[in-house]
Amino acid sequence: MAKILIIDDETNIRMMLRLALMKDQHQTDAAAEGLEGLEKFGDGSGWDLVLLDQRMPGMEGLEVLREMRRRRPDARIVMMTAFGTIDLALAARQAGASNFLRKPFTVETLRAAAEAALSDNPMPEGNSPIPLSFDLTTVNAYHLHSLPGLKKLPDGSLQDEFEVRPPGQKMVTCQVTLPPYLIELVLAYADRNQMPGEERFWQALCGESLANYLWQHAEMPENNLLVVDDLTSGLKHWIDAVIHAE
Repeated sequence: MAKILIIDDETNIRMMLRLALMKDQHQTDAAAEGLEGLEKFGDGSGWDLVLLDQRMPGMEGLEVLREMRRRRPDARIVMMTAFGTIDLALAARQAGASNFLRKPFTVETLRAAAEAALSDNPMPEGNSPIPLSFDLTTVNAYHLHSLPGLKKLPDGSLQDEFEVRPPGQKMVTCQVTLPPYLIELVLAYADRNQMPGEERFWQALCGESLANYLWQHAEMPENNLLVVDDLTSGLKHWIDAVIHAE
């Protein structure tokens, strides 16, 4: 049983979340906007988890998230949004979000996201804002764990493997492939002959691509295989952030 604070400006959403979590024996309280949420949050010591909406009147969720993390650096916070973009997901992760839920979501997805956030180790203070690993990342209640060893295929592609636990299901293995032309696009975009961290960079790019896919689609790639065939604006922003943090 956990103590969970819900911050969302929609009355029906707050009620649905409270009923679902109370059915799992969790204690809940709710706030209708950011300032009220911060007042109830206090120093964070009384809460095991916060479910936080992004788009609210007054303070938006990211601003509330940053203030909560300032007050309690190891706070577990799940961001919720109906207006999800890759840029928002990256900003939320940089600010310390434990997980992201894209509205609308099912009660089963909510429960799985809450369970994953509560079972994970809290994010420590000073965590790198641009991680070059994807251990224990959770997106839309899909739990990702990077397996060791980046493979170079005969055609020059790079391939990494991840263990993924879909909400309420058993762990599966997912392969992410970077074709040679995508690798060349990345190097050309960065105007470099090699990327910072080398193998770790390409592993992290695979993880970022899989996380982005799960964020956009909330389902596994077909046959548990994702081929990254486009250097999207979200990946470009991620590359810029990695280079800037070098």
